[in-house]
Amino acid sequence: MGQLDHLLDKNRAWANGIKAADPKFFDRLSNQQAPEYLWIGCADSRVPANQIVDLLPGELFVHRNVANVVVHTDFNCLSVLQFAIEVLKVRHVMVVGHYACGGVKAALLDEGFGLISNWLRHVQDVRDRHQGVLDAIPSEQDRIDRLCELNVLEQVGHVCQNNIVREAWTRGQQLTVHGFVYDVADGILRDLGLHISSEEDREQTQQRALEELIQRPVRSGRQKLVD
Repeated sequence: MGQLDHLLDKNRAWANGIKAADPKFFDRLSNQQAPEYLWIGCADSRVPANQIVDLLPGELFVHRNVANVVVHTDFNCLSVLQFAIEVLKVRHVMVVGHYACGGVKAALLDEGFGLISNWLRHVQDVRDRHQGVLDAIPSEQDRIDRLCELNVLEQVGHVCQNNIVREAWTRGQQLTVHGFVYDVADGILRDLGLHISSEEDREQTQQRALEELIQRPVRSGRQKLVD
């Protein structure tokens, strides 16, 4: 008996369930993938991209890393972005952070260690840029959650500033970049009001979303936002 046989059993049960509901599903899936969405999210095990938005395999292209960071030196992320836009022709790029993010907490409190400290420096840049906003929030948990939101806004900006996206817009490809934050406490994906579809509206849309976010009340401890 292998140590992971229970996972193989779960896999077979899952595959059999899919085939029972749709006998041709895997035949179609093996011939092509045509997702409309690229999800750039956190590697946190509590944030399963497909399940959150209830999409089947093949309907969502996914890239995940610690604290959903997008930087011009990360060739892994940029390769995913290029393939999604230029080959798969996705119409939407979703940058998705989540509340209670361990990476964001470590960045805020300088708790990183080893290699992860270098990676979280990107989130600390966001922290430092908005230090005044964060310092005005009395609760540590609320500061973490606000930085989770600010980090999403920042990473959306990085996606939009990348030449892959800018060239897509230049050639008239329909593409919108969005910012969302997921709450692990209630399973709800919240819209941060950031949707950018062209270079012309990028700066204005980002600034408006930032101003609205800062004015929005922060969650009190683990209480949920009232939508």
